[in-house]
Amino acid sequence: MSTVTIPPVLSSPRDDAIQLYRAFKGFGCDTGAIINILAHRDATQRALIQQEYRTMYSQDLNKRLSSELSNNVKRAISLWVHDPVSRDATIVRQALSGDIIDLKAATEVICSRTPSQIQQFKQVYFTIFGTYLEHDIEFQASGDHKKLLLAYVTTQRYEGLEVDKLMVEKDAKALYKAGEKKLGTDEKIFIHIFSERSRAHMAAVDSAYHDFYGHPLKKAVKKETSGNFEYALLTILQCAHNPAKYFSKVLHKAMKGLGTDDTTLIRIIVTRAEIDMQYIKAEYLKKYRKTLNDAVHSETSGNYRAFLLALLGPNH
Repeated sequence: MSTVTIPPVLSSPRDDAIQLYRAFKGFGCDTGAIINILAHRDATQRALIQQEYRTMYSQDLNKRLSSELSNNVKRAISLWVHDPVSRDATIVRQALSGDIIDLKAATEVICSRTPSQIQQFKQVYFTIFGTYLEHDIEFQASGDHKKLLLAYVTTQRYEGLEVDKLMVEKDAKALYKAGEKKLGTDEKIFIHIFSERSRAHMAAVDSAYHDFYGHPLKKAVKKETSGNFEYALLTILQCAHNPAKYFSKVLHKAMKGLGTDDTTLIRIIVTRAEIDMQYIKAEYLKKYRKTLNDAVHSETSGNYRAFLLALLGPNH
């Protein structure tokens, strides 16, 4: 469920493009006006505004936004203007080839998306950047983490809800045998099961594991693996159960303690606002006894705060 609020009476994409152009003119730019328009338009409307802007002013809107805005508000709005597929591709590409390599961000996006979303952004990744996603993973990741990511982006997993009970029990036993039962860990088994099974199946495996061995699979993953490989397995497992709960935890961690991890805050709010942010907000409130809006308000300021709060919608 989206948290983006669209006005009941919408101006045309052409009028929006004109208003944005006016916001850029003169000394300094009217960031408030930009937020009022773009934060309240869905992906289709934003694409139409970009088309109109290019037609009328022979200029790319995203490039203009980048030259007019700065710091966190620039990063957030620039990501928001993308459609969801090219946005995922852009985030992963930056994470795998930017000034700062961020394997955690790439892992989060890859391991929290459905197989069809992955296939879509892989195609767009090649179209925009002229290189295959697999090549960048191969170059930047290593060890079992690399093997898991490569398997995850190349395997077509079932997206339905049906599960085969016998197969579930077999997988739970295989994971126990490959991990907690033996000295050392057979990572190949973990990679095989985690990359090939559907979300519904993995949630059922977790439940069967608990029934058989008295604790969740998550505990076994934490005990048997480490680093980015562990992070990828846990992301797959948590998103199999409840993606909204997973993202609420990542958001909380980004704002916990001294300072704020703005890159993570921007990435999650911008990528989930039109998908499941209502559920994320509900999970956040349930677990941390504070609304996500209040948490974001206390960690941010100025136009950056105004933009993120606009995407989060009313503070219920």
